[in-house]
Amino acid sequence: MTRLRRAVDDAARTLAQAGVDSAHVDAELLAAHVAGVDRGKLRFHDPDEDFFDRFDAIVDARASRIPLQHLTATAAFGPLLLTVGPGVFIPRPETEALLEWACRQRLPDAPVVVDLCTGSGALAAALAQATPGAHVIAVEDSADALAYARRNCAGRDVELVEADVTAPGLLAERDGTVDLLVSNPPYIPDGAELDPEVAEHDPAHALFGGADGMRVIEPIVALAARLLRPGACVGIEHDDETAAATVALFERSGAFADVTSRRDLAGRPRFVTATRKGPG
Repeated sequence: MTRLRRAVDDAARTLAQAGVDSAHVDAELLAAHVAGVDRGKLRFHDPDEDFFDRFDAIVDARASRIPLQHLTATAAFGPLLLTVGPGVFIPRPETEALLEWACRQRLPDAPVVVDLCTGSGALAAALAQATPGAHVIAVEDSADALAYARRNCAGRDVELVEADVTAPGLLAERDGTVDLLVSNPPYIPDGAELDPEVAEHDPAHALFGGADGMRVIEPIVALAARLLRPGACVGIEHDDETAAATVALFERSGAFADVTSRRDLAGRPRFVTATRKGPG
């Protein structure tokens, strides 16, 4: 066994003892990051002595439950590698189910797509890349998050708007013209127990959605009813326990048809989709 392999295995044990669920994967990703190579090429890497000191230091940081993505300054999301760090919500693999659904929607030429609570710009950047000719409008009220979104959306047709998605009259000039709307809003009920990586490092403003987790989702449903053209679709992510409540919001609005609760890749209820009704 090579010294590098032993170092990675030792790191994995250290991380597992610290309560990191994906200990071996994280150990390999951290080693690849320090080595400056892809994870798949790590076994071919011949590190110098300095590598091991730097690797030990970054493993200790991860063992203190600093998120892996903060240590590497990147997060994978769909086909993209995003820039992330302190002050912005780290995009999760669960949201890729919403992305995949959105990419399957039939859209007109040069569609207008809206991403509410864009955070790092993950959905906005991925949809802009997947939909040639689309104009994506991404809304976020955190200046810190927008700084990351600007980097992640650079070179793409994404219009970043600094605004609160619950503000009356938001994007009024787009009423009835939007072809697709997505959102991964703050939806965790206040007081929920979270892993240290989330509780201590993701911004609370991007996590918590009021006592029932619905504080931001409710106005987003109303906003979607105003912005979407007839026949256009919306998808909103929600907490595991609030699928029924989210479905009920869409149904009570009277503006939507085909309201559907959908699951993520792990089989958990993750987001609700609906189609804007036409007049009459």
